[in-house]
Amino acid sequence: MGDDDHQDGAGTAATVPGSPFPGFAEAAEAVLADLQGRLGLTLWLVTRAVGEHQVVLHAQDAPEGYGITAGTVLSWSGSLCTVMAAGDGPHVAPRVADVPAYATAPNRAVAPIEAYVGVPLVQPDGELFGTLCAFDPEPQPGALVEAEDLVVLQARLLSTVLHLELGTEELHRRAERAETDATTDVLTGLGNRRGWEQVLAAEETRCSRYGHPASVLVVDLDELKVVNDGSGHAAGDELLRRAAEVLHGSLRSTDYVARVGGDEFAVLAVETGPEGGRVEADRLREALRGAGIAAALGLGSRAPDRSLTDAWRDADADMYRQKPSRRTARQD
Repeated sequence: MGDDDHQDGAGTAATVPGSPFPGFAEAAEAVLADLQGRLGLTLWLVTRAVGEHQVVLHAQDAPEGYGITAGTVLSWSGSLCTVMAAGDGPHVAPRVADVPAYATAPNRAVAPIEAYVGVPLVQPDGELFGTLCAFDPEPQPGALVEAEDLVVLQARLLSTVLHLELGTEELHRRAERAETDATTDVLTGLGNRRGWEQVLAAEETRCSRYGHPASVLVVDLDELKVVNDGSGHAAGDELLRRAAEVLHGSLRSTDYVARVGGDEFAVLAVETGPEGGRVEADRLREALRGAGIAAALGLGSRAPDRSLTDAWRDADADMYRQKPSRRTARQD
């Protein structure tokens, strides 16, 4: 055996049949390329369903295809995938026009879809993550239905890889939250501004990779200056500690809260869209009210075209919009 036959472990693993993919992204890309090579169809996608949207995570489009790439945001409610995921349409439809539920899907008015393949990507708890799907502007031979078992198997394998990777990501997320004193606010024991920015950046990477939703809440205490001036800074510090305890005790274990300013706290609600963010906001308001702590609270949510930094900015602006009306109410 010559020297050229010797490779390091990483190089060998990249070429040996049966070696694992580095992650879900690489597995998804390989599945899309393989299915398009075997079955044809112009466009193959792996998507994430988020509220009313369907975010394209990975795409395999023909040169003269639909022009859809990773990061494209499609309508979920008007899609054939919605019909399929609800069980109201088959996984393989060589002629979409022959399936009434597909034929009337609003997305067909946006782009020509005459053939469709789709299988849901599902988490072990039954929650829908997204889809493995394909489209073609021309009807396909009826024999395409024979590929259903293959596509279903590929979807199940992708769901398995995704579940394992998301589990690993959750471990990484928890490790990030357990960092050293450099990211801890000494007074409250919560994260500090540096820790907040690090966690926000790490979560933005996950949101971009998996299409996760997320929300940011900003909490600003109303009376810290009054307490400091009237009762001293020790009393003010105690107010901050009580507020921190209430916020930390009211959140899910996956969420993150930090003190980002003198009397301002920020909360990251992971995998939580606008509706869930409103639920979180209501819970925090009620908890603070129950503890006798007056505060203004703002909410912002990440969207496919807006980052977590944008959501933080939106939450801060929402909080400040409340403050004049809150001052008026207290004076009355």
